[in-house]
Amino acid sequence: MDAPLRQRLLDFSIGNKFRRKGPLCVALIVTRHAAKRGLPLEPEELLTEGGGQVLGLGRSAVQAILREHGIDRVLAAEGGRTSRGSLSNMRDYVGFLNGLHQEGRADLKAIEQFWIARVLEFFATKPFKLKMDTARSLRAAIRDLVHQAVIRQKDAEGIHYAGGLLQHLVGAKLSCALPHLAIAHHSFSTADGPTARPGDFVVGDTAIHVTTSPGEAIIQKCRHNLEDGLRPVLITQTKGTVAAETLAENEGIADRIDIYEVEQFIALNLAELGGFSSKGQRAAIEEVITCYNGIVERHETDPGFRIEIA
Repeated sequence: MDAPLRQRLLDFSIGNKFRRKGPLCVALIVTRHAAKRGLPLEPEELLTEGGGQVLGLGRSAVQAILREHGIDRVLAAEGGRTSRGSLSNMRDYVGFLNGLHQEGRADLKAIEQFWIARVLEFFATKPFKLKMDTARSLRAAIRDLVHQAVIRQKDAEGIHYAGGLLQHLVGAKLSCALPHLAIAHHSFSTADGPTARPGDFVVGDTAIHVTTSPGEAIIQKCRHNLEDGLRPVLITQTKGTVAAETLAENEGIADRIDIYEVEQFIALNLAELGGFSSKGQRAAIEEVITCYNGIVERHETDPGFRIEIA
């Protein structure tokens, strides 16, 4: 899709609030009508016989389109059919498509793909759930959050939820554990290299790297840290610690890098902040999650990174 068309679609979707399930259903169905009937469309021809609903709008039709794109999740129980604003949304969208047609920009295949991407974003905007259960360990709670992120990542290809979740959790934990220091936070999509940052976080003379899958590139960053007089710390998932240690040994710097498993790194600090009591730990968790959500709000455009305490 060319950039001008994408921008027009983004402006329309934001300006007309076409990011909720009802409008998204309308967009998918009307785009298919346009593909079958051709443009321009006449709004009155897209009404049911009684004139009270959008022609063809329903769960089965919407889900059929989604399945063509490999999506099995249900977008709306009634496919947007019962939404009061469906008729108005249909008329607005038809006018928009007709305008694109007049400009010679109505690439309907690309337009449908745009709406499919918005559907995936909709599925991803629900916050992660942190289950507060005194019968479970803090590590298990953190592990469950990461698992949710991995599952969501599979549904929204190209959005690295697991990596972003880990980075911001570590950042929130650092801010809460070290309130006297100003911890710099960054968008997960902002790579260290282009911004010349020595790591995801720099605290004192320590460069902290957070990753789900350690590779040679991050070990090289650790080597550069050492050359610059910084102490490198690498935080990763359980399965990544072995790989990181092996890579560090191959590079000859294994005894100069601290490698931590992220669940333990966060859980132990939460226990300490909470005074190793159930009541205190809950207060510590709430503090860290509040900080985490604030970081997401300031530095990420995707609200799907948020965490809700259940």
